Amino acid sequence: MLPPSCVYSFTGLCLLFIAAPLPGHSHSLGRVSTNSTSLSYSTFLQFLKSHHKTYPAGSQTFHNRYKAFLESIQRQKYLNSFTTSSNASSEAYYGINQFSDLSAGEFARMYLRSHFTGNYETIEPGKSPASERSLPLRFDWRDKHVVMGVKNQMSCGGCWAFSVVGAVESAYAIQGHQLEDLSVQQVIDCSYMNSGCNGGSTVTALRWLNQTQAKLVRSSEYPFKAQSGICHYFSLSDFGVSIKGYEAYAFSRCEEEMMAKLVQYGPLTVIVDAVSWQDYLGGVIQHHCSSGHANHAVLVVGYDKTGDIPYWIIQNSWGTTWGVEGYVYVKMGNNVCDYYRMKKIPRGFRIRNTPTIGRNNPEMCRKWIAILNKCSLDLILLVIDEVGSD
Repeated sequence: MLPPSCVYSFTGLCLLFIAAPLPGHSHSLGRVSTNSTSLSYSTFLQFLKSHHKTYPAGSQTFHNRYKAFLESIQRQKYLNSFTTSSNASSEAYYGINQFSDLSAGEFARMYLRSHFTGNYETIEPGKSPASERSLPLRFDWRDKHVVMGVKNQMSCGGCWAFSVVGAVESAYAIQGHQLEDLSVQQVIDCSYMNSGCNGGSTVTALRWLNQTQAKLVRSSEYPFKAQSGICHYFSLSDFGVSIKGYEAYAFSRCEEEMMAKLVQYGPLTVIVDAVSWQDYLGGVIQHHCSSGHANHAVLVVGYDKTGDIPYWIIQNSWGTTWGVEGYVYVKMGNNVCDYYRMKKIPRGFRIRNTPTIGRNNPEMCRKWIAILNKCSLDLILLVIDEVGSD
């Protein structure tokens, strides 16, 4: 049984891992053995070399990084202890990666900076046009070449911007245009209701894009700098992509509706609880320790229900050396990572007052009321169904 501080109910928007080992993906230091009781100093030095990190020998910084590294090893052993022998090949496994010299608090302050504000639009969309029976068992937008490659937010807490831009890129390509690498830095600098690399809201970013009709330029024109800067998106450009509207949804154990929206419109912007993702190497996340709230924005690009464990396929923004070449698989079924809120890109919206809805109210599933922070196991989906360019 999981301890009280952990959550075993991962519903909604989580991805799982294929029952077979991941092809073509390895980590230089590998997963941590649960039989090991200590980690040698030489292993820490190997970690520093592998990840091109340097700290002055004998300094307080070196001591702090080494201490955090040892704490990471213990945390990884704990997370790996939930693996069962029957599903060992497909369950999530944890080990040394580029974040292993950060404490859990440091990691959260640097990378888990997505949030929701109190002011937001509440949308009550129509009934799903597709049922679970009409949906394929496996669907991945990457197969259609409309998903941009994994990006790296580095030390910038701009996951919210990466998620939104990724959804816009895919929405634009799905409409028959060339897949474009759009500027995340532009959203970080110019979405004035957010806090740039100090955190932000995906809902607020989409509201800004929709209300201002700002045109996202190519990243080559407005490159990522891993820090907040002065907005200059009004500079002259011969190209720009804007959205025509968006929809937001809250989901609570309504995965067929989520699947239908994913297949119908494209990759989904989602807010998740990613506290246990710091040490993730691969496999399907099925249970984790929860912080109790959503804190990280990602992009759901597909799902797979062909194996024993159905899962969502999620693109992260921590580079290709993290996870499964930048992706994470999370189990469908119990809101595994508190997939509080989802969003995709446009379809128009209408504003209504937010109702007070109890956590187990079945009307939420039937009516899809977006509520933000009312129910801890719900999701909010933003759908973009139209984009334009000049």
